[in-house]
Amino acid sequence: MENHKNIPESGYVRLKQIIGDNQAVPPIQGLIPVSKTTWWEGCKTGRFPKPLKLTKRTTVWRWSDIAELCRKIDQEASCDSGDV
Repeated sequence: MENHKNIPESGYVRLKQIIGDNQAVPPIQGLIPVSKTTWWEGCKTGRFPKPLKLTKRTTVWRWSDIAELCRKIDQEASCDSGDV
């Protein structure tokens, strides 16, 4: 997560900041390498944090929720590799 200098330590993040956008100029590297469809399905099932609607066309996630998800993913990865 330390490679993502444009992501706030608190507040809200948009989907492109979470999953990335290779079409952006410059490209945005995502924190969680999943497709948009996978992300939305995960939000629906509870695997990923629930979004917040700021306006009709603006959806965000709490940075604290995304940071916690990244820590959880990192912890699971280290457990899977036997680094516990």
